[in-house]
Amino acid sequence: MESAAVRAAAPELLPEVASMLATLDEGFPDVTALTAPELRAIIRSRRAPLQWLPAMRDVHNLTIAGPGGALPIRIYRPRHNASALPVIVFAHGGGFVFCDLDSHDEFCRSMAEGIGAVVVAVDYRLAPEHPAPAAHDDMYTALVWAAEHAAEYGGDPSVLLVAGDSAGGNLAATVALAARDQAGPAIAAQLLLYPVIDDDFDTESYRRFGSGYYNSAAAMRWYWQQYAPHGTDDPRVIPTRAHTLAGLPPAVVITAELDPPCSAGDTYAQLLTKAGVPVRHRRYNGLFHGFLTIPALSAARTARQEIWKMVHTVLPPR
Repeated sequence: MESAAVRAAAPELLPEVASMLATLDEGFPDVTALTAPELRAIIRSRRAPLQWLPAMRDVHNLTIAGPGGALPIRIYRPRHNASALPVIVFAHGGGFVFCDLDSHDEFCRSMAEGIGAVVVAVDYRLAPEHPAPAAHDDMYTALVWAAEHAAEYGGDPSVLLVAGDSAGGNLAATVALAARDQAGPAIAAQLLLYPVIDDDFDTESYRRFGSGYYNSAAAMRWYWQQYAPHGTDDPRVIPTRAHTLAGLPPAVVITAELDPPCSAGDTYAQLLTKAGVPVRHRRYNGLFHGFLTIPALSAARTARQEIWKMVHTVLPPR
């Protein structure tokens, strides 16, 4: 009853969005009542068969040496004529606890095709078996690998981007900081898609949209408990813990109005701007966490095209 009343008060909620939210709310498991392995098994069991679309010029499944052992990655090369394409190192969402290369396969293919880039998707270690900063360290390792090897797969290592959605947006943001602070690979841009920036549950978006909009405040608390049981004072966990945000690569920051972490993402875009970082920020009103990975939504398809164009505006001229 509460969620229906809240939705009725949202004037910009499109019928297809309301329908999708109802389906997601009804079908998504209560993460707080499950163990991480149980949750992963349920989510995998409900996943539709992969269609391997859009088609790529080639896709490579590799395993590289990671800080915790073998680290799987998947490299997507789109059907573009350029001999050397920008390289996007991508971290999937899933609360730091679930999802994998297959869960975001369609999205990575669409991003590779839409931006015209080689995408290196990272199957980082998951919490709670591997708490922070394990996922961050895996993402950073993949970035270093891409800088050294992307040219072998049609990529231009001089135009490296880090990207991620949700928890992956957190990893992209923290890896951008690590690359700056450790004199790591030069990053041309960061693409943060409704990123999970911090563990502040008292923001406006948490208060307004903490229940009834698929991604709940209760779920977010649980995710953080799994990922960062030893605290969140480390900038490898929460990017705003860094001493400064100055000197970071240009950013495209995308948030969704109905998403509990929305306010933190909006604030991060503002903080980057204040620190002198070029930022393109767009909040999609009337949309919810995770919407970009649901291509059945016409709003998601439109937003993707807008975002791909925004990415090109922050990249160096080619």
